[in-house]
Amino acid sequence: MAHFQYSGRDNTGALVSGNIDAGTADDVAAQLFGDRVTPIDIHEVQGRVATPKKTAKSKASELGPDATTVEHVNAFLASSKVAADDKIMFARQMYSLTKAGLPLDRAIKGLQASLVNVTFKKVLKDVLVGLENGQNLASALGRHPKVFSPLFLNLVHVGENTGRLDVAFQQIGKYLILEKNTSKQVKSATRYPLFVFSAIFAAVGVITVFVIPVFASTFARLGADLPWQTVLLVDSSNFVINYWPILLLAVFGAISGFFSYTRTDLGALNWDRAKLHIPLAGAVFERVALGRFARTFSMVMTAGVPIVQGLTVVAGAVGNAFISRNVQIMREGVERGESLYSTAANSKMFTPLVLQMIAVGEETGTVDELMAEVADFYDAEVEYDLKALSDSIEPILITFIGGLVLILALGVFLPIWELNTAANG
Repeated sequence: MAHFQYSGRDNTGALVSGNIDAGTADDVAAQLFGDRVTPIDIHEVQGRVATPKKTAKSKASELGPDATTVEHVNAFLASSKVAADDKIMFARQMYSLTKAGLPLDRAIKGLQASLVNVTFKKVLKDVLVGLENGQNLASALGRHPKVFSPLFLNLVHVGENTGRLDVAFQQIGKYLILEKNTSKQVKSATRYPLFVFSAIFAAVGVITVFVIPVFASTFARLGADLPWQTVLLVDSSNFVINYWPILLLAVFGAISGFFSYTRTDLGALNWDRAKLHIPLAGAVFERVALGRFARTFSMVMTAGVPIVQGLTVVAGAVGNAFISRNVQIMREGVERGESLYSTAANSKMFTPLVLQMIAVGEETGTVDELMAEVADFYDAEVEYDLKALSDSIEPILITFIGGLVLILALGVFLPIWELNTAANG
């Protein structure tokens, strides 16, 4: 784990600072939000803090000696991550239990006993320990920033302070469901082209490695002059067969280098900016991120989170580093006393229609309601764009496949046709 220094303001506005050991700066921010501290500056300091090493344990051994066979099987099959469905179910159940007036410790203890996911079971066990030690729910949940996002923690924190914890969990559940549906739509739109390209790649690989060498040996025995299409295919096949280890290493290195680069702050910023300019798909990525911005901002404003702190939370929830940086710039403008409309206009992220809605909401004090309408607008746009993307990709894929088949046909069958013509002539 890395060692971070931070400075921020607590719920009274006082300046606080300190040190935290965490995996990333985002994890530090989540912990601070859970402790009701709004971070101002977070930076990593040199040197590592020694942490005790844990001995590896199987999931089954974590259940204890009293676990049944069914529990051991479920532990073996359960995912090591907390999925979105797990968090949605947790939010829904917490909404029902808190609305019924059940104490938090009893509610979480009951939910923990009913879980199948071993990782989430351990998380709730630790949350329960935090509650028993006198922490509030937001702070106890903030001990696990990889599971509970800053938005999740802030809404829980506001719900505790206002006595509307059930409403907070209701909002969280709705938000998580919308996020899941959006992700499902994007995956559904990209699944077909990915499958087609994978099939094309596999077919080209089989033809290059197994089919073309057979034809090449036949043409070589006949000693005929080959057309340039066939020469190109034969040379490509020989290159792949002779240098396939180097090609695999180059592909693996390129993929590893790309993912390593995008895990850096600068790489994530550049890649997320580039995604917004990808033909056909760029508009979808942009509207998905802006829809998250509007929906999240509406929720934090409805919950009563201060606008500056709310924009900080929103910046971490949009899922795009480039748009997140623009939201941070908006927050800095609001801190300087600028209006939300002017900072939004300067960001150049929003259409004139959305800017007008922000201006009206700021004038009438209904920013939360109008931002919810903006989120609905972007959701409808994303749905339309995904349908248009699917309709546009199909002719592109058909044209690409047709061109590939034409090249292979010319390269393989053209010399056969010429030889047959020469023999008959």
